[in-house]
Amino acid sequence: MNNQWFSKVAVWLVIALVLFTVFKQFDRTVVGGNQIAYSDFLDEVAAQRIKSVTLQEAAGGSTEILAVTNDDRRLRSTATYLDRGLIGDLRNNNVKFDVKQREEPSLLMSILVSWGPMLLLIGVWIYFMRQMQGGGKGGAFSFGKSKARMLDEANNTTTFQDVAGCDEAKEEVKELVDFLKDPQKFQKLGGRIPRGVLLVGPPGTGKTLLAKAIAGEAKVPFFSISGSDFVEMFVGVGASRVRDLFEQGKKSAPCIIFMDEIDAVGRHRFTGLGGGHDEREQTLNQILVEMDGFDSNDEVILIAATNRPDVLDPALLRPGRFDRRIAVDMPDCKGREAILRVHAKKVVVDKKVDLAVLARRTPGFSGADLANVINEAALLAARRNKDCVGMIELEEAIDRVMAGPEKRSRVMTDRDRRVIAYHESGHAVLQMLIPEVHPLHKVSILPRGMALGYTMQLPTEDRYLTTRTELMGEMTVLLGGRVAEEMVFGEGTNGASNDLERVTKVAHLIISRFGMNEKMGPIVYESDEQQVFLGRDMTKSRGYSEETAHEIDREIRKLVDECYSRARDVITEHKHDLDRLATTLLTKEVMNADEVYAMFPHIPRKKGAESPDEAPTPDKTPVPATTEAA
Repeated sequence: MNNQWFSKVAVWLVIALVLFTVFKQFDRTVVGGNQIAYSDFLDEVAAQRIKSVTLQEAAGGSTEILAVTNDDRRLRSTATYLDRGLIGDLRNNNVKFDVKQREEPSLLMSILVSWGPMLLLIGVWIYFMRQMQGGGKGGAFSFGKSKARMLDEANNTTTFQDVAGCDEAKEEVKELVDFLKDPQKFQKLGGRIPRGVLLVGPPGTGKTLLAKAIAGEAKVPFFSISGSDFVEMFVGVGASRVRDLFEQGKKSAPCIIFMDEIDAVGRHRFTGLGGGHDEREQTLNQILVEMDGFDSNDEVILIAATNRPDVLDPALLRPGRFDRRIAVDMPDCKGREAILRVHAKKVVVDKKVDLAVLARRTPGFSGADLANVINEAALLAARRNKDCVGMIELEEAIDRVMAGPEKRSRVMTDRDRRVIAYHESGHAVLQMLIPEVHPLHKVSILPRGMALGYTMQLPTEDRYLTTRTELMGEMTVLLGGRVAEEMVFGEGTNGASNDLERVTKVAHLIISRFGMNEKMGPIVYESDEQQVFLGRDMTKSRGYSEETAHEIDREIRKLVDECYSRARDVITEHKHDLDRLATTLLTKEVMNADEVYAMFPHIPRKKGAESPDEAPTPDKTPVPATTEAA
């Protein structure tokens, strides 16, 4: 810290000194006042309009003249020769004058004038070089130092109570906490704790928070670094930083080293592009060496996180390095409720808020998404000058996170509003009448984000297995908007493009991935690997013939036509219900499940088709829903 402060002060002192020297030179040669010709100055003296004059010898034998007029104006002139008659003219016209000799600069000033620009450039170069390397210790040699941020046990207050939604992962890592607290308990029986733990899961599921909680529970230092921090433009810097990081860890043992986004440096070596002597590969090789170099009593555990385990080098995943792989998946309904409770403690929440309903409304949300929902709801409540966060704000926050902000200022024609109303009514009617799909929760024709309208479902439970019948029901509901448009207006619009895209994708999965088609059989025609990694699978050919590809296309078309016919039959039978719902939507714009089912008492209500405790009324801000765009 002192070296860094001293270097900054030294640079600024050099800059200030050089600038002072330059200005000093200008101060001696550039004098204030209006510049006039020497002949004009002589005319002013002859007219007796000059009160006083200062004469100073300048370089090259010239004379600098500073004159003050009778009305206190300042004039300045230069005589390129020594005018011996000037003194007599000044005396004859009663002008006070003073003669100053030329000031010779001191030796120090001469050195500064000649060497100042060079010193300035050197100082600026040193300053910017230190800024590029983060101002670390060791001057220009600190490029190879680790950029890991250390959080000691006194400052790390994160525990397992702050982590929710991943109970199985917490159980897996509790063994690491026991080892860090009492390593002899395992060592006396000859056991060896995993040297590396790989946390795998989608973004936002709490991998970093879980690693931080391990260190907080064990009361040990926590070193945090990103995989991209090892990569620099200088060759060998990444490997040097890896060595320094593990040296710091061994000095602070027992401790935890957390490496986020390890796929930045841990990808497969020699990916097929360029040569094999790559800076990233050198960094990976050093990580492999350091993990192998661990002694059994080092008491240093490396925890890494990634959402792309498929691209990691196999040498990283072998036993003895990352011995254990822990999946941190998206939370289920119970986990989402627990996460909401953790974040709801940080804001003032109304007692009527039902977090269980919100958990059911947010399938597929990660922990980060749920934290954002609570934060957005708090901001909305503050904007509306409320004392607490209610169900309305939480419901709208979910919509904002999923689809974006509401766009009430968007002006649409009456025809467009009718098309959107019938489109969303087509989805809603099928949502209520098809038994195998999730129950209806809300329908809206208010624009939000990129969508012009929404029909939202509310899952009654988390499903991990889906049948062919349920997938076909989902496709039928998605086609309801296009069917309603064609039935009422005679032709469809481009508003159903997202629905058709999702229908095609589901039909393709049924045929080519799930093996749910009798004609094509229980065969997987396409693998799950959607992003081909460079250097792998580049030469892999399609595993089926052109004739089979045509058969897959025909079966996909057959499935879509079957669902389209079913949607058309159901909506034709309930055309009166479609018209009533669309007309009501044009007036209310937003309707929840209670309001929709109240209009159709002849339609049995599905289990779980419930609305939020505080349903919006027309004079309040409506809460749009979140799935298909019209």
